[in-house]
Amino acid sequence: MAPTRALAPSTEVIAVRPGRPLSGSVTVDGSKNAALPLLATAAAVRRTIQLENVPASADVHWMLTLIQGAGWHVARAAGRPDSVVIMPPDAVPAELDLAPAARIRASYYLVPALLALQGNARLPWPGGCRIGERGMDLHFKVYEAFGDRITVRDEGYDVETGRPATGTVSHTLPFRSRGATVAAVLRAVVAGRALRLRRPNLSPEVLTVLDALRSVGWEARAGEQVLDLSPAAASPAEIPAWRVPGDKIEAGTLACAVAATGGTARIEGVQGRDVVPLQAALQRLGIPTAVREDVLLVDGSAARPTGRPLRAIATLATGGLDADFEPPLMALALGQPGTHLFADSINPGRHGNLLPQLARLGAKIEEISPTKCRLTGPQRLTGAGVEATDIRTGSALMVAALTARGITTLGGVDQLRRGHADLPGKLLHLGADICEVAP
Repeated sequence: MAPTRALAPSTEVIAVRPGRPLSGSVTVDGSKNAALPLLATAAAVRRTIQLENVPASADVHWMLTLIQGAGWHVARAAGRPDSVVIMPPDAVPAELDLAPAARIRASYYLVPALLALQGNARLPWPGGCRIGERGMDLHFKVYEAFGDRITVRDEGYDVETGRPATGTVSHTLPFRSRGATVAAVLRAVVAGRALRLRRPNLSPEVLTVLDALRSVGWEARAGEQVLDLSPAAASPAEIPAWRVPGDKIEAGTLACAVAATGGTARIEGVQGRDVVPLQAALQRLGIPTAVREDVLLVDGSAARPTGRPLRAIATLATGGLDADFEPPLMALALGQPGTHLFADSINPGRHGNLLPQLARLGAKIEEISPTKCRLTGPQRLTGAGVEATDIRTGSALMVAALTARGITTLGGVDQLRRGHADLPGKLLHLGADICEVAP
């Protein structure tokens, strides 16, 4: 096995060359998608919270910077960079530094905490991956249900608390938005009011937030049709310790990379139930997998390609395929026999980023619509220069590059680092032929 060496944080371009099958054991980082709302939850409950397994991805860094700029105290445990303590402000800061909100999509999670702090939230429009129109309308409807006032500006938006009220807030989401579900839950927390939310998102990331709130005294009952949340009379006196779950998307990306190269690996640190939809897709392609409590096992060496069509349809339904699993599955399917269908209506601009980059490697993918495409495999890819235009495009290109003939150079690695502290380093640990390209 190749020696492990973490890639330098300043690396902007890496080179990938096909080699022997990936093999070994690797542990995923904490989930960026779970850490961001959990950090905002820690700010919203207005008490000291300790968080464990916090990933070192760039988006998490900016969320911590934003929380600190808004007045909260942020500390890291000595010798434990993945352990973070969030403490509420002693008083409303004279000046808030909210500029980092423009760097990340998840900055909107902090609105409820800001409302609790000073009665208003004045933020720039959120940043993040450019993968289509992802407006704030659903969030604004949530705040209006609580009586808040919304002002939209060219450069951002303002949310201002309305007249204090009591009683249960009832609201129905038009679709199962994760962001709007978290917004409704955290707004109820800072208002100290019960919430009845219909058509909620019940993804693992939302369930992690609900578990965290239960630990500080809130009562939460989450069903497929209705989420009920109510404050309890008292909360525990000790400092709660919340743990960010392992990154299911990183686990899925590594699994696709291992399978694409015909390797065998043990991927640790991920909750088995979170990767069941990904596991089902791999098994449909004939790739043996097994899920333990916190381990995903992949045995690409024993794969028996089925030729069955894969239908990778991203959905917000409970237990469905997370949209972020779709890009690495597409990269894997290019080498698998059969005609495979992919659809992601949740992020309507994602295929517009990914497909042209895969085409640079020689992939032939039919674009049925802006959100739906199909391909027939197996296809032979050839190394070329490609660009990680967003996080998941970058991770999919890493998978494809491992089987492309010749050398693939991947730019835009800073995009990849937004969601993964060191995905290339984990692949390197499993034996991938990856190196830095000098500027």
